[in-house]
Amino acid sequence: MDTAAVAFDLDDTLAVTRVDRATLLEQALRAVGAPQRSREAYLQAHAENLTARSREPVFERLFEGEAVDATAVAQAYRDRVNAALEPVPGVEEMLATLRERYRLGLLTNGPVVAQRSKLAALGWTDAFDAALVTGELTAGKPESAAFESLLAELGTDASETVFVGNDVTADVQGAVAAGIDAVQVCYPDGPPRDPDAFAHVERDELATRLPAILDAR
Repeated sequence: MDTAAVAFDLDDTLAVTRVDRATLLEQALRAVGAPQRSREAYLQAHAENLTARSREPVFERLFEGEAVDATAVAQAYRDRVNAALEPVPGVEEMLATLRERYRLGLLTNGPVVAQRSKLAALGWTDAFDAALVTGELTAGKPESAAFESLLAELGTDASETVFVGNDVTADVQGAVAAGIDAVQVCYPDGPPRDPDAFAHVERDELATRLPAILDAR
């Protein structure tokens, strides 16, 4: 089957933070004098606000009923995440090479301000032919509507598109439910390999192995 487009998740697929996210959250909350919350609690609030334009609703949900400045918390957390963000080794060269052969896409869950600022911090604002943030959409991953929006922007059919991501539910199962073949990015302590993915690749080998995986599809 000919591949016309390759699309990616962002966080923990193409980019990681030098400091773990739980520590960054702890530092941000301490910096603005907010009560501490677990990474798990934050992720739950985040999952309930995939189409938000900013992280303020996430932190408003996290501190519901408490006198916490959600805007200040969002800014403090965004600053720390962006400062710690770095590309997975080799992926910038990989993206440039793939773009010579395929339409290149990005579909990332999260608020517009947070995710667009990550792309700016990485210098990737023009790295993709279509870069979608679910905060700009009516649905987030794994809903098929999010992937349909991606296909519309890429101008390709599901059958000729491949999606690459690390999250089993949002990326692999979401893509497959939308008719898109998925490659799962794996790493130590990450999600187990999902049989719905047509291929699996270790994250530190993504840049070297993905082109061959696409060739063999």
